[in-house]
Amino acid sequence: MLREVNRPGKFLPRAGFMIKLGVNTVLYKDFSLREAVENLKKIGYDGFEISAIAGMCEHLKLDDWKNQASEIKEICDEFQMPILATEVASTDPDRLRLAFEAASGLGIPVVNIGPGGKSNVEEDLVNVLKHLNMLAEMAESYGVTLCVKAHVGNAVYNTPTTLRMIEAVKNPFFGVDMDPSHIFRAGEEPEEAIAAVLPYMKHVHIRDCVERQPSPGLPLQQICGVGKINLKGYFEAMVAGGYDGPVNLEVIGPSLSLADANIVAAASYGYMNAILKSLSAR
Repeated sequence: MLREVNRPGKFLPRAGFMIKLGVNTVLYKDFSLREAVENLKKIGYDGFEISAIAGMCEHLKLDDWKNQASEIKEICDEFQMPILATEVASTDPDRLRLAFEAASGLGIPVVNIGPGGKSNVEEDLVNVLKHLNMLAEMAESYGVTLCVKAHVGNAVYNTPTTLRMIEAVKNPFFGVDMDPSHIFRAGEEPEEAIAAVLPYMKHVHIRDCVERQPSPGLPLQQICGVGKINLKGYFEAMVAGGYDGPVNLEVIGPSLSLADANIVAAASYGYMNAILKSLSAR
């Protein structure tokens, strides 16, 4: 639901309006889920995105999620930290069926993936869109929302291909994960590009980038506010457009010490929280 416009650039927030901030636990890949959630709670985050990325960080082990369920729920209850989403980063139907089942069982509203395929290969894009339709139907059968983001090097990688995805996948349980770092590296300005996809956004992955290059940089270079993305403008456009879903910090790269992981999370939180407070969105 959009908020009432007062005058250009000014908005009257809905009662209780607050964008929830979280962190993908991949940032804490060398630590337990409990350690990650405890530290994120102390920093001030509202919740977290539980990583289920095979080969990188599996705080949620999809093939064994039922045996993890009690512990995960206990951690959420202990620290009063809800799971805002999970990232699976796979388009494999068998793996995603497990992800949807786990999300339904654990009360996780959003499952995030990349699109797959190769950039600027029309056949790949066509096949990817057909595949995403099938995955969206699967998500719907579990009552879970599937979100897909434009991804560097993939078939959906910029705003035009994102719009083709939106047009092709007409399902209420499907949405856009609008990650400005990928749009920035596609040569666009995220604060401008967001307008075209805002009505379809159901999740936001966030981080900064040092340059328009394939890699977003080292983890400490992905702290919000230290790179070259106009994240302040992005947040302003996001709030002005009425987005009020989750925003999860997603920082990837080499392993970090607990102290450095906390620096990335805390510095990013301070930056995002200050901007959103100034916009009456927290």
